[in-house]
Amino acid sequence: MIKIDFLEIYLLDVVDILLVAFLIFFLYKLLRGTIAFNIMVGFIFIYLIARIVKMLGMSLLSTILGQFIGVGVIALLIIFQQEIRKFLLIIGQRNIFTTTRLTLSNFLPWRWEINRSLKLNYDEIIKACIELSRTRTGALIAISRSTLLDPYVATGTLIEANISAKLICNIFFKNSPLHDGAIIIARNKIKAAACILPVSENQHLPDNLGLRHRAAVGLSENTDAIVIVVSEEKSTISVVNNGELLFDTKIERLNEILEKSFM
Repeated sequence: MIKIDFLEIYLLDVVDILLVAFLIFFLYKLLRGTIAFNIMVGFIFIYLIARIVKMLGMSLLSTILGQFIGVGVIALLIIFQQEIRKFLLIIGQRNIFTTTRLTLSNFLPWRWEINRSLKLNYDEIIKACIELSRTRTGALIAISRSTLLDPYVATGTLIEANISAKLICNIFFKNSPLHDGAIIIARNKIKAAACILPVSENQHLPDNLGLRHRAAVGLSENTDAIVIVVSEEKSTISVVNNGELLFDTKIERLNEILEKSFM
């Protein structure tokens, strides 16, 4: 037992703290790169606000937030059903403790890479879009911002290459085995190709909208990624940003969006 003035710390308390720290770190690794991570941060923020409001004696606001938190468990089960399923599947695997490195550096806050941003080499992306449009080659390019898009990267073929206009054009060349699907760019790298993106179920989208455009809107609805679509039929370039689809985007406008988002 360690006794510090009024505070008594037992060995079991230390083990308890370490287990909770490991659980928090494991949940972070599981949710990182998904929209669920941002939702979880939002829930924690609301909970902290509710505690502060209760301490200050603000009865009306405290009651409203209390009702919201009261149904929080049910809301979490509904919102995070996919993540909970994934968590249980990982728990059932024998290699759970071998796939996570339990080093002290991994627990340090500056190693968590939350909302880490890097300057994007968007010049090469723009060059690729110009060439793809000129040759009427269909393309789907997803560029991550605060989230890493890890679940979608896992559906494709890992590349981990520097951004290059020639490489992007080669990937989407019609005879390339990786041309069907999206490429995902994160941390100023082409992470993967032939990735599967969620298709939007928005009923207000035009009926003649192609699968590439619907997949671009679907990803933008679930993440903060910017998605570029090159149409092979019309050779136009479209951009989806914050769920908004911008048809026939000019190169100047595309450059402006990327520059503003990745300064």
